[in-house]
Amino acid sequence: MQERVANTVQSARMKAAITQEELAAAVGVSRQTIIAIEKGNYAPSILLALRLARYFKTPVEKLFAIES
Repeated sequence: MQERVANTVQSARMKAAITQEELAAAVGVSRQTIIAIEKGNYAPSILLALRLARYFKTPVEKLFAIES
């Protein structure tokens, strides 16, 4: 059984009507990092996950979940 980190970052970003570039600048990463997170190709560090949650004013558990 392989676990992966699922996320709702893209839908939160779309709801906030901001670009990947704007989100990346707000949380201090590259646009490529945001792309990789949204595609599920990259599980962010705890610090970055918390920054994203703070940016969207939502609990980190609403943005990220473990899927098996």
